[in-house]
Amino acid sequence: MLTLAIFLPIAGALAIILLPKEEEHRAKVIAAAVTAVVLALVAFMFIDYDRDKAGYQFINSTTWLDSDFSNLKLKYAVGLDGLSLPLVLLTAFLGLISVLISWRIDLRPKEYFAWLLVLETSLLGVFSALDFVLFFVFWEIELVPMYFLISVWGSGNRVYSAWKYVLYTFFGSALMLVGILTLGFTTETFDIRELARIGDIHDAIIPTWAIFTLIIAAFLIKLPIVPFHTWLPDAHTDAPTAVSVILAGVLLKMGGYGLLRMSLSIMPDVARDASVWLAIIAAASILYGALMTLVQQDLKRLIAYSSVSHMGYVLLGASAIGTVGLTGASMQMLTHGLITGMLFVLVGMVYDRAHTRNIADLSGLAPRMPFIAVMMVVAGLASLGLPALAGFVSEVTVFLGTFEKHEVMTIAGVIGIVFAAGYILWTIQRVFWGAPDPRWESLADANAWWERGPLLAMTAAIVAIGVYPAVMMDLFESGVTP
Repeated sequence: MLTLAIFLPIAGALAIILLPKEEEHRAKVIAAAVTAVVLALVAFMFIDYDRDKAGYQFINSTTWLDSDFSNLKLKYAVGLDGLSLPLVLLTAFLGLISVLISWRIDLRPKEYFAWLLVLETSLLGVFSALDFVLFFVFWEIELVPMYFLISVWGSGNRVYSAWKYVLYTFFGSALMLVGILTLGFTTETFDIRELARIGDIHDAIIPTWAIFTLIIAAFLIKLPIVPFHTWLPDAHTDAPTAVSVILAGVLLKMGGYGLLRMSLSIMPDVARDASVWLAIIAAASILYGALMTLVQQDLKRLIAYSSVSHMGYVLLGASAIGTVGLTGASMQMLTHGLITGMLFVLVGMVYDRAHTRNIADLSGLAPRMPFIAVMMVVAGLASLGLPALAGFVSEVTVFLGTFEKHEVMTIAGVIGIVFAAGYILWTIQRVFWGAPDPRWESLADANAWWERGPLLAMTAAIVAIGVYPAVMMDLFESGVTP
């Protein structure tokens, strides 16, 4: 079932490409149907997952290549545990959302929806792979659809932003590949489960800390962490709305997932030695990202820099190398994906109507867009960590898990929350409840089903996790506990 969920989007993409020109309007229907089926399959696995059973479930494994010259084997091996299952569910959920909010795409719709589906396969594969080489293959596949989605359907300096994203990610991937190969040739396995059982690596051809650095660099670039973050504001600003949703909601989590799955579990002793430095980098990202949001005039760039800050909490929680901190980091990935994805949907709707994202030009939109305004308040309050909404429990868990080990950096993280409250509340007040501007009197609210449906679904998820976080926290805890 897991393999079907991973590759069904590829089959859907092929079906879309084969559509004749006169039926290209059916591309969105096929994409919606495929992503809905994938979500149903993942939801079934989520319900069927045995929470009392340790280790991976829904495993599919077969050998690709068995060498006669060494014990190394290349395998197609996928499976889910408490860490990966919620992220696969998030990917499937936002995959359907991204298709629905793209319902009015009329520029080369066949290619657009096909690339969205290819992107979904690559993301599902990254979170499901149990072989390091397979993980790397899925990681690299993601670059192709992202390049075309930004460069063709984006705006502004879209080609520049697409290339910048590709080059940053490719540089990190090159470092990761060296680390993966060194790890594999040293241990004679690329199996993630076996590498985790081995623990710290000895007798490698390069020092273990160097292997750790090579692999973790790719994850810090993707997360992204200061100073490797500069690709993110450009990519978000110029990407179409659906791609921004996937980029913020899922792609950044590739870095966090890799950080937790690969670096910390495979080389725990090296990670502990580096924990102080990781915490310092995390605190710097939290504060820098929060401060940069205060000077942004473009709504998308503001949310992009807020993501730099919020993903800093993932690294902060991970730096504690403890169950509570790692659980908080995992929850932060999930809740940030939902909340920031919703914020990008809302900003996209405002831009579609007003044709500007400049905060100085937007004022008094609430009377014209009451539904969008209410949804923005919900997403904004969740982003700043209001109790009973999804953002609260993840950030509090990160603080509880890191305070004893990294007091100063945890305090820096709390200060970041204060800044977040400032920029979020100020932006919402300015854009929606400022002085009415006659230019926006004719703007329409979100009335279509493909607009309200995704927003209501995301709101329900944010509230449900905020009210009953244990349904996800228990899973994450089982996934990060040695």
